[in-house]
Amino acid sequence: MSEADILDALHSVDDPEAGMSVVDLGLVYRVSASDNHVKVEMTMTSPACPLGDYLTDAVAEAVRRVSPDAEVEVVLVWDPPWTPERMSPEAQKRFGWTS
Repeated sequence: MSEADILDALHSVDDPEAGMSVVDLGLVYRVSASDNHVKVEMTMTSPACPLGDYLTDAVAEAVRRVSPDAEVEVVLVWDPPWTPERMSPEAQKRFGWTS
């Protein structure tokens, strides 16, 4: 399982408030895969985000669907803080932050 495969799988995890994937929103900071272990470092748009548990559980489940035997670790990180600039160009356009 490559890191690119895992990122592809994470495109299926939508933030219900924004209606787009955690990848396009720029919430996924790093994915690492080795042997039988996958680690996803991600953030939320705010430390007070009420969907933190929901999103981390959904990310772990998406990884398990493509790598069922892997030990999955999802870690919330706050540094660097999330900013809209982390979003994909498509997401920025959808929210009207670019033309």
